[in-house]
Amino acid sequence: MPETRFDVLGIGSAIVDILSRCDEDLLGRFDLVKGCMALTSAEKAKKIYDAMGKAMEISGGSAANTMAGIASLGGTTAFVGKLGNDKLGEIFRHDIEAIGVDFHGGHKPADLPTATCLILVTDDGQRTMNTHLGASTTLGPDDIDEARIAASRVIYIEGYQWDTPQAKEAIRKASRAAKGAGREVALSLSDPFVVDRHREDLLTLIRDDVDILFGNEEEIFRLYQADDLATAITRLRGADVLACMTRGAKGTVVFDGTQTIAVEAFPVQKVVDTTGAGDLFAAGFLYGYTHGRDLPNCAKIGSMAAAEVIGHMGARPEADLRHMMGKHGL
Repeated sequence: MPETRFDVLGIGSAIVDILSRCDEDLLGRFDLVKGCMALTSAEKAKKIYDAMGKAMEISGGSAANTMAGIASLGGTTAFVGKLGNDKLGEIFRHDIEAIGVDFHGGHKPADLPTATCLILVTDDGQRTMNTHLGASTTLGPDDIDEARIAASRVIYIEGYQWDTPQAKEAIRKASRAAKGAGREVALSLSDPFVVDRHREDLLTLIRDDVDILFGNEEEIFRLYQADDLATAITRLRGADVLACMTRGAKGTVVFDGTQTIAVEAFPVQKVVDTTGAGDLFAAGFLYGYTHGRDLPNCAKIGSMAAAEVIGHMGARPEADLRHMMGKHGL
């Protein structure tokens, strides 16, 4: 087996988030579904942006956020994603490399602009995302470096990639390379609408290649067409995966095929912005997993990381997560 360079390698959309607080009326004006992610055209994105209030720009992207979280915990990570040759692309590259993530932008630059996500945060902390994929739609099989895959203990895939055919092929190539090298594959379901659009494809990927599955309660219920937790767990049993189901304030359920482990949510003084909660849970869990922690401890680190990120605007940690982990005896 090749020498390990990275604990986790993430593959996903390289996105710059543009965040703004808003009221419920703005969501209604643009027919936006609160708490979900929708793909949008450049034209609609401009209209939403023009209607937004004061905004802040922060590098984001689901898998990239997870790699940033693992790096903050002290892990070694890499990220594969496509950027445009523009100012936002420069911002993304700088931000991810500055936090110690090894960034690979593929075999050639994209001609399209860097992807953006307009994130509208309501007073209850819920985030509604409107993504213009831009350059990230050009991610394809040629951008997958099999040597990097083989040098990573876990390959982490965001479900959002299933929205572009080229990216699907890139994910399939990466999964095959991981399996060939004896590495594990982790998948985040990303969003309920992603599950609705690609349910059969995702079930096939999980059956054939996935070792670790992340999803919130709604995503996993929709994936397995379950109406309650017991049914979801019964159907997960047939998937033969290590599954983490996040349930917000109700905590997390981890199922390893035989045992079900419930872990309480980490206390949060105030929920400011839920953007990145699932990404950072995955970061904490995967850090623990790749560093030999038991499953309850992995989930506790994930819960801690998620709690940190929802306490402020933006989907990447502001605190030193490694320090937090030590402070809380994790």
